[in-house]
Amino acid sequence: MIDSKEKLNDYLLQDKRQLGISRKRPRPFIDHIWKYEIELRKYEYWLNTNNSIFTIFMRKVYQFKHYRSGIKLGICIPPNTCGKGLSIAHNGCIQINENARIGENLRVHEGVTIGASGGFAAPQIGNNVFLGSGAKVMGDIRIADDCAVGAGAVVVKDVKNNGVTVAGVPARVVSENNSYPYVFWFNDGKKI
Repeated sequence: MIDSKEKLNDYLLQDKRQLGISRKRPRPFIDHIWKYEIELRKYEYWLNTNNSIFTIFMRKVYQFKHYRSGIKLGICIPPNTCGKGLSIAHNGCIQINENARIGENLRVHEGVTIGASGGFAAPQIGNNVFLGSGAKVMGDIRIADDCAVGAGAVVVKDVKNNGVTVAGVPARVVSENNSYPYVFWFNDGKKI
């Protein structure tokens, strides 16, 4: 949860690295996904800080910017659901339930849904997870760290083993390959 300027800067830096960007600022008419992630993180920051008049105003500003960009890109990621290192590969039809909890370094492609099924319990996803195009992760389930979910997979049961690849409908373990080729790793600011 982003509740300080230091955490905000850390989240913004890690998100930028996961997107593979080295520029300081987004380009005016190009970097829409990066801008969306910046607006999401700033909305989270203002949502989690104290309730002064200025804070409430800034919260509303970033709530509006986040909403507007989400409609434009077809992305709905509620605040405080994703850890640092979020990487959205493509815009288009990405939906995450507000009750989902996702660890660090999530790489997500278009058409992905992370949602509840018939209740409020949503998925808990570990660190360094890759979600391929059109993947659906539904219900009160857990996905372990370092896992990859194949394109079009429907995950409705726990993925308990770290570092496996699941695919199919319903998803099952198809490989012992992990998410490392798809998720960037950083150690003290250097890509490993």
